[in-house]
Amino acid sequence: QGQLVEFGGGSVQAGGSLRLSCTASEGIPRPYTMAWFRQGPGKEREGVASIDSSSTTVYTDSVKGRFTISRDNAKNILYLEMNSLKPEDSDLYYCASRSYSGAWSLVARTYKNWGQGTQVTVSS
Repeated sequence: QGQLVEFGGGSVQAGGSLRLSCTASEGIPRPYTMAWFRQGPGKEREGVASIDSSSTTVYTDSVKGRFTISRDNAKNILYLEMNSLKPEDSDLYYCASRSYSGAWSLVARTYKNWGQGTQVTVSS
């Protein structure tokens, strides 16, 4: 499905916003699911949000109402708009893709294609 590269991480104060982007080196054939995960030191990789080829989105409870996942199919870019950021959102964020849609879209082991990660740091 091509190489994934994330952009847009950085440092922001609590309450601020960031937008992460993930580009794919080649088109991702349908059906697919793309997702954002995050992982901190000593923690398991946590699913944050996913979107599939039918534009169905899924969010983990802690980011509902604050984060929005979207994909620009023409440009082949996945986005994660993050608002009202909290210090506990600080993590290394990864994008991932898989070649099917359906259940378990926030479970890391269902994905085989990963980016290298981009750091998000939120200060209080």
